[in-house]
Amino acid sequence: MSSERALPAGLLSALRAAIHPGALIDDPDRLVAYESDALTTSRGLPDAAVFPSDRDELIRVVRLLHEARVPFVTRGAGTGLAGGAVADGGVLVCTTRMHRILEVDESGRTALVEPGALTDTINEAAQKYGLRYLPDPASAAACTIGGNVAMNSGGPHCLKYGVTSDHVAALEVILPDGTPVVVGRGEDGGLDLAGVFTGSEGTLGVISRIRVDLAPVAPEVRTFLALFDSLADAGLAVGKIFEAGIVPVALELVDHATIAVVEASVFAAGLPLDTEAALVVECEGEPGEAEEDLEEAVTAVMECGAREVRRARDESERLAIWQARKKAYGALGRLAPDVFVQDAAVPRSTLPDLLPRFGEIARRHDLRLANFFHAGDGNVHPNLLFDRNDPDQVFRVRAAGAEIMALCVEAGGTITGEHGVGADKVPYMTLVFGEAELAVMRSLRDHTDRFGLANPGKLLPEPTGEGP
Repeated sequence: MSSERALPAGLLSALRAAIHPGALIDDPDRLVAYESDALTTSRGLPDAAVFPSDRDELIRVVRLLHEARVPFVTRGAGTGLAGGAVADGGVLVCTTRMHRILEVDESGRTALVEPGALTDTINEAAQKYGLRYLPDPASAAACTIGGNVAMNSGGPHCLKYGVTSDHVAALEVILPDGTPVVVGRGEDGGLDLAGVFTGSEGTLGVISRIRVDLAPVAPEVRTFLALFDSLADAGLAVGKIFEAGIVPVALELVDHATIAVVEASVFAAGLPLDTEAALVVECEGEPGEAEEDLEEAVTAVMECGAREVRRARDESERLAIWQARKKAYGALGRLAPDVFVQDAAVPRSTLPDLLPRFGEIARRHDLRLANFFHAGDGNVHPNLLFDRNDPDQVFRVRAAGAEIMALCVEAGGTITGEHGVGADKVPYMTLVFGEAELAVMRSLRDHTDRFGLANPGKLLPEPTGEGP
């Protein structure tokens, strides 16, 4: 069926004329490829998908959609885990063809990039100058920087250096009416508007260019893997490392279920299958500093019952440890066709109590659970395994996910650490925000997008009618 029946007459023709030939899809069979992001419980089909090649095409597309009053959703690589890049009707605006590294400023330590640039390619370009882009989402080899900015993504090494918003210097944004604006961080006066757009999940406009801050490559990096017979002991060790005054650049926890599935995959790192939990600890700094921090971290984990500590003796062993951790999500496909990933952030001190309770919730709902997450900053990712084609499993997964989310908020946490709110966590926004705070957010969105065209239904719940 042609999308002309769902979209205003003539819009598809106008969109085709605004972009390169072949850069528009309206065949329903081809659009199925875009029905979800990496969170398969949130699904929808756009009426069309467009792929602008540069900012001029992007501006023309957004202006046409605004004139036609057609809602749109901006999408990068589709690696998001909150249903934020899913369109239920309207037009999907895909920025993956806008992937150029426009500039690396060695002296200013910044890079100017298009939103479709893969996160890893920014690092590849920066490394030629002895620089790096610090945030490192686990999907950095596949995810785009535009999506990182939209969701304010994190990653293992954000423990010490901060999330995406800490490394955005300026943005060019196409407002929902097609107006391009450049926004900075307010250093020279004015508001930190780049900070406002970072994490706004496509509800305030479309990011067209990004200037990111870069940092020097670390002189020395030291990494070890600590093995535990108890998940709770591994949780205790996280706190013990910080009590010792050590702030690693990364501190990751992987549970038994995850170890087993990774060891059965091509990313196996040789971990014993009777290990209940493992911690990946990485320190870096000036020569001698990283080694000293590592020694103190080793002492801390041994005091908490680590049965073995394995140090990476060279770069290849270090990369093997990280490969096993970063590919864990994909390896879960060996256990079930779908994974429901939660993304709460909790105080580190609550981990020893919460981790076993996640397992209890999963067992009560007759679900399998795998845990791997950024333990250093309490950004937990309980992964519930299921089959989306089984309605009963979907129901149980949603019920268990809601319990886990409420438990994390009750423990003093919040509903997202790095994956964003998207469509999935909209019902949970009222757990952490009152109506007064939500009204301010809606007001900002409405003043930017008075027709509600940009990523409708995401991030913010509808007003309750009760007033602030």
